[in-house]
Amino acid sequence: MEHQNNPRRSFLKKAAASGALATFTGGISFAQSQSEPIRRDFNLNYAPHFGMFKHHAGDDYVDQINFMAEQGFPALEDNGLMKRSPEDQKRIGAALEKNGMQMGVFVIDPGFNWKVALTTGKQEYIDAFVQECEKAAELAKVVNAKWMTVVPGYFERKLPMDQQTSNIIEAYRRGAEVLEPHGLTMVMEPLSDNPDLYLRHSNQSYMICKAVDSPAVKILYDIYHMQRNEGNLIANMELCWDEIAYIQIGDNPGRKEPGTGEINYLNVFKWIDEKGFKGICGMEHGNAQPGKEGEAALIEAYHTADKFK
Repeated sequence: MEHQNNPRRSFLKKAAASGALATFTGGISFAQSQSEPIRRDFNLNYAPHFGMFKHHAGDDYVDQINFMAEQGFPALEDNGLMKRSPEDQKRIGAALEKNGMQMGVFVIDPGFNWKVALTTGKQEYIDAFVQECEKAAELAKVVNAKWMTVVPGYFERKLPMDQQTSNIIEAYRRGAEVLEPHGLTMVMEPLSDNPDLYLRHSNQSYMICKAVDSPAVKILYDIYHMQRNEGNLIANMELCWDEIAYIQIGDNPGRKEPGTGEINYLNVFKWIDEKGFKGICGMEHGNAQPGKEGEAALIEAYHTADKFK
């Protein structure tokens, strides 16, 4: 989509400099007052998270969703969805439906200590994981979700690496038995935050997906984490592409919006689009600048990185 003459983009440029966007303040967002369909201003399906635009939309979940929709974002991701009240979960689902938006990932968190997790093969942890998968399957109906994030946890130093891998494969097979009949997919996320975490590379995740052999178990490729752990982003994504179901975004260093670090997101997004990816690209990062000016700058950063056509 061509954005050079897009009035919204010109408006946001001015807002980033002046701290404007006053149109979107107040109890009712601009999106709520419109009868025409929500605009879609991006080539890829970027998904913000709650709090990213709180200085414009306020603290209410529905107001934030309405603001995201008005800005052209077609999806939302919410890691903490399972811990929210049933009332809030229903309000979030209704607001997404009203705005024609998709639900991105939420996290399946069994609640046990990740230092002694699925790598151990202990039945109590597998049972807890399966139970949370069952809860996630029910919650997915409320918000029309398709994907949920999973991480296997820490290394079990007392076991050989291959044994730990086998334990994870078995646990994910059990989870897949719950999710697959509902058409749902757990997406495992290799992380860079802690060297004690078992899952750190895309090829590890790829091997587990092939071993589980279920459409309910795929890869969440977080570009920020993978830049830190392995780099060579496009080549490594190509190697794992048939198992990647969800993508997350964050520049490095800093884990902020595209254009604030070393990753050439214009090229990365162009490649993802050329692969025909129709899934969600979650904006799992912070804002580089504070306040309304920072939020406007973040939106403008996505227009800039998305302008590959």
